[in-house]
Amino acid sequence: MTAEVVHDAVARALAEDLDERGDVTAALIDEEVQGSLRIVARHDGVVAGSACAIAAFNLVDPDLVVNWIVGDGGRFANGTVIAEVAGCFRSMLTAERTALNFLGHLSGIATLTGAFVDAVHAVNPNCQVLDTRKTTPQLRVLEKAAVLAGGGTNHRMGLSDAVLIKDNHLGALSITEGVERSKQLNPQLDVEVECDTLNQAVEAVAAGAEAVLLDNMTPAQVSDCVAAIRSNGGETTRIEVSGGVTLATAPLLAAAGPDCISVGALTHSSVVADFGLDLIRQEVGS
Repeated sequence: MTAEVVHDAVARALAEDLDERGDVTAALIDEEVQGSLRIVARHDGVVAGSACAIAAFNLVDPDLVVNWIVGDGGRFANGTVIAEVAGCFRSMLTAERTALNFLGHLSGIATLTGAFVDAVHAVNPNCQVLDTRKTTPQLRVLEKAAVLAGGGTNHRMGLSDAVLIKDNHLGALSITEGVERSKQLNPQLDVEVECDTLNQAVEAVAAGAEAVLLDNMTPAQVSDCVAAIRSNGGETTRIEVSGGVTLATAPLLAAAGPDCISVGALTHSSVVADFGLDLIRQEVGS
């Protein structure tokens, strides 16, 4: 995640709140008034989005002093102080919602990812938890960074990163044709084939696919496919499982022996992390 991505996202978010008139409510407070705030966790979780929150405060007022205490990837308990900010009271009021919007959304993703990673690694420490492209438009880089903060692994960032032949593609060509054409057009890229059946998985391996995506299978079906793939030339084939994976089913699927499990819910269904913000006016002479 680059500083440019963070700056652009936060600047656009602030622009949604602020036009040439500025914050007309915060303007009621004299700009000389100083204060401080604390961001406090209201439940257990994992932090992500600190760079965005810091940028929100700094873009509103570069003179605000931000002390970030729990960085991205850090686990926190209910009541943990995540950050402290000091400076112009008016500026902190203007920046607070944008800062918390990013922090809450991205920490929610990291927290859910951490829960999936814990559940999967409890039964299969070698199984990775992957994200998908089911992300919020224009926020993919930030959301995938949040997955990393939660201990997950990024899958494709975009459509040019790898060849993924899915069931809709197979409506126009066979698995073998798809893999062969992929090797001809983009020999430098890995090819993954989405498979609904054991026979499709075996065909994908025979055709030379580097990865097989077992879609919407039961743990027993995954186990059968893993055994068949490994015994039919796919000793190094990456085996991925996907399709409506939940915290309850993830460990059952992981125990069946795949290399990774992709979970769209990490980015499209996470619950926003809840943080309280205590803002205190600094008394004159204190």
